[in-house]
Amino acid sequence: MANMLQLEINGLPVEVPAGTSILNAAKAVQVRIPTLCHHPDLPAWAACGICVVRQAGSPKLLRACCTEVTPGMKITTHDSDIVRVRRTVLELILANHPNDCLQCLRSNNCELQKIAADFGIREIPFPTEVPAIPVDNSTTSIVLNPEKCIKCGRCVQVCQGMQDVWALEFIGRGEKTRIAPAADVTLNESPCIKCGQCTAHCPVGAIYEKDETRKVWDALRDPDKHCVVQIAPAVRVAIGEAFGKDPGALMTGETYAGLRRLGFKAVFDTNYSADVTIMEEGSEFIERFTKNGTLPLITSCCPAWTDWMEKYAPDFIDNFSSAKSPQQMLGVLSKTYYAEKMGIDPAKIYMVSIMPCTAKKYEISRSDNMFASGHQDIDVVLTTRELARMFKSAGIDFLKLVPEGVDNILGNYSGAGTIFGVTGGVMEAALRTAYCLITGDAQPPAINFEMTRGMQGVKEAEIDIKGAKVKIAIAHQMGNVEQVLNSIREDRKAGRKPRYDFIEVMACRGGCIGGGGQPTGATDEVRKLRTAGIYTDDEKSVLRMSHLNPDVQKLYADFLGKPLSEKAHHLLHNHYHSKKVYAK
Repeated sequence: MANMLQLEINGLPVEVPAGTSILNAAKAVQVRIPTLCHHPDLPAWAACGICVVRQAGSPKLLRACCTEVTPGMKITTHDSDIVRVRRTVLELILANHPNDCLQCLRSNNCELQKIAADFGIREIPFPTEVPAIPVDNSTTSIVLNPEKCIKCGRCVQVCQGMQDVWALEFIGRGEKTRIAPAADVTLNESPCIKCGQCTAHCPVGAIYEKDETRKVWDALRDPDKHCVVQIAPAVRVAIGEAFGKDPGALMTGETYAGLRRLGFKAVFDTNYSADVTIMEEGSEFIERFTKNGTLPLITSCCPAWTDWMEKYAPDFIDNFSSAKSPQQMLGVLSKTYYAEKMGIDPAKIYMVSIMPCTAKKYEISRSDNMFASGHQDIDVVLTTRELARMFKSAGIDFLKLVPEGVDNILGNYSGAGTIFGVTGGVMEAALRTAYCLITGDAQPPAINFEMTRGMQGVKEAEIDIKGAKVKIAIAHQMGNVEQVLNSIREDRKAGRKPRYDFIEVMACRGGCIGGGGQPTGATDEVRKLRTAGIYTDDEKSVLRMSHLNPDVQKLYADFLGKPLSEKAHHLLHNHYHSKKVYAK
């Protein structure tokens, strides 16, 4: 048991484990100390200075986020002097911050705005000087607005520590300090993989997703366009948060209904194409595993991970599954299979994709493979946040919508399709089907592969498929991936058989449920609730294995022939190439 320490906070006794910060100890007695730079995902580093508190007997103010408690401490978190110091810090920040809240994407969801309101700040007693630094909108996914940056450093910590990308850093000194892409290049020229974790952790509107809702509104008004839409697994367990629901609330039917209210002609589900992905990727794994092909096979559903791999680990290109992501598979099927079935000119189909991910905006034009239908397979990607804004601007009372069903031709899904939204989910879905296809059994002995689940950064396991041992690894959060890759490199160097047969990687912590386009404010507690919602969707599904989805079976019987067929390869598979870390 952890060594417990006793102290007082505002005269209230509290007992907490050794190593607890004053900030977290205060929470134990329902005292909230304001912060701007602190985030539970990141190591505390006391950049903003708003969390100052007083310790009895000391003339110094302590920063609560990074100061550990000691036995017998007597802490005061709020008095007139502390409030005055915090107010002054806020006023200095606001003196260098644009006063355009009404036009800001984070208005009503901005941590600076909320704290300023809590302190009742109405006037700034200091000269206002907003740095004139141009907006960087060079990528198709993320916009960097340095004028709004409060130099909290969260994005730098996320990019360098959590994600191991190093696209952002502090540049300059003193009052000229700013955050920008490394080497002061544009974001698109930097090592950025468009994962969007910087946008998910920024407390203000300094980094945000590129808003493309206007494109969708214009398309919905165009009588010559046949607008269709798909929603990703993780969207259904997070969009409710934008309307006051708890994280993890399953809002699938309400989302279908809302999309029809917006004017979409057909509503599809990315879970369906996740089932198709298992047919292709699972067949690819079986082919390699049973015929001494290149192993380990590495999943390729996450575009931020594939971009990272092409930049930082091109020596693994041969290990990458060639299967496209579920998003791209559904896009190409909408403009081929669906168009053929419905007798619609594919040139008129306008496919909108609702994703938890900013990198999906980049993925739709990453290579010629994304135009396999003869047209751009996905026309535009909106994040969960963007869809929530569209519902609100359309006056849709989301929480009162009567749930509706999906359009079945590209919509019905198995439980295996929905668990793609969490770390370990792609692996578990693949193992359910691979076990059956390898053994001929109707289903695995236990359909839940518990060893693939959980929030550990790297998970390893060995699966027994009737005597055949399948060794797997699962990594999420890009900063955890290098250790898995390095272990394979060690095997190669020593001439050993790879220690893994199958590897799943997701760029974001927790998988897509923690994606860069999800509602802001995600912590591990929020991620666990969203994850639970995904597994609830799986458990309530009548079918829980991708190869049993009758609509997927019909797709192959009527259109594709069989997994890995020539037609399937043309439409549903991809190629990867080595990239320079710094683009030119």
